[in-house]
Amino acid sequence: MEAKTALREQLRARRNAHVASLDPRVKALMFRRPPSPVLSMVPPDAIVGLYLAGPAEAPATAYAQVLHEAGHKVALPWFADRTSPMVFREWASPWVDELLEPGPWKGIVQPADNASIVVPDVLFVPLLGFSADGGRLGQGGGHYDRWLEANPATLPIGLAWDCQLVDDLPREPHDVPLHAVVTPTRIYGPWERDA
Repeated sequence: MEAKTALREQLRARRNAHVASLDPRVKALMFRRPPSPVLSMVPPDAIVGLYLAGPAEAPATAYAQVLHEAGHKVALPWFADRTSPMVFREWASPWVDELLEPGPWKGIVQPADNASIVVPDVLFVPLLGFSADGGRLGQGGGHYDRWLEANPATLPIGLAWDCQLVDDLPREPHDVPLHAVVTPTRIYGPWERDA
């Protein structure tokens, strides 16, 4: 546990420094649309879960817009409160911010509580670090690992900056591996998963 905590601090600092060093014009061009091999991982009519990125996270909103235009339902994480399990609610239009409201964490918005609860077929997940074999290190709350464990048919794909790649990650039995990871320069995977 201590190794993961120290690694999270190191990776958070590395990611923040990397993003701060990016020219804003270049950064605006990254993660604009899923690469073709990633789009091929999304079945027709799939429900796609994404996230609204924090300041240094790899952005996912443009992916939501592209996938919505392609006819997919898109969904975002939703929490009743800080102690409730994560569920996904439909984001009816990724161009309409008014469909979102403040969640239990300061500065984080989520769909309204009357938006439909859905189970994504494909889930783009945020991360602090990843390994070249599909390991993922998240923020430490375990929300995504618990959700993915309860929904093993969902295909998890990480979005990350290249600087978030690490040689090795400490793994625990509850850690759910990714199917693929997309960075601005390459796609890692896809890896086979036990579902």
